[in-house]
Formats: sequence, structure tokens, C-alpha cells
Amino acid sequence: MTDLLRPQPPGIPVPAPSWRLAPYWEACRRGELLQFRCPDCGHAEARPFTACNRCGGLRGEWVAGTGRGALYSWTVVWRPQHPSFSVPYAPAVVALDDGYHMISAVIGCPPEDLEAGLRLVVEFHPASDEITLPYFRPDA
Repeated sequence: MTDLLRPQPPGIPVPAPSWRLAPYWEACRRGELLQFRCPDCGHAEARPFTACNRCGGLRGEWVAGTGRGALYSWTVVWRPQHPSFSVPYAPAVVALDDGYHMISAVIGCPPEDLEAGLRLVVEFHPASDEITLPYFRPDA
């Protein structure tokens, strides 16, 4: 058995949020996962859109999501692309119950426990003074 997958320590390369994503990153700092939802048809995305991909609506709003989903796809990294990353880590695509897919990383279990459909819940960890990242751990 290997070590548990863990959040990355502060100091890794972090995103530089644009003004359009500021509400998302502010919510992450509060421990809340937001999604951008079309009020006309209910379609949700992880990022803001100019026009809804489903109905073409021109309105969108940030709303709180459930923060729950299932593991859709993943890999386990043993050789980091940057020296500040700790290994192993598991970048993943999470199929959120809210109706969209999100790229994140899985924590809180050994790599060998990862399997398609594994139920996950969001958990937030600081990556710098300004950025808090959403990770997903198994939902007990």
C-alpha cells in the first residue's frame, strides 16, 4: 500500500484569476464551490460563458453547487512536471452531480483505491495566500 493522496503544499504554480473568475476564487477561499448556471435552461459550467451552450441564452449567474460527484477519469503522477509538486498526486475529471465535469485532483485515499464512479466530495486547501484550490476526496 502506498501513501494517501494529499493536497499540494503551498508554493506550487497557481492560476492568475481574471476578473471574470474572481467570484469563483473568492468562493473557494470561503470553502464554497460555485458554478456558472444559465437561469433560462439550468445548464451549468465550471467557467462563465457569454452564451449558454445549451439554449444560447445570454444570461448567466454564479450559484453554489453541491460539491459532490463521481470520479470520471484520472491518472496518478509519480514524476512531477515541476519540482514544487509532491508525488503521488492524482489529477482527475470529476462528473459533478450538478451536471458538468470539472478538472481537479483526488486526495484522501491511496492511489490504488481510485476507480470509475467513486463518489467524491469537494474539500478546499490553500495553495498560496491568495488562491485556495478545490480538491475532491472520497465521500464517506
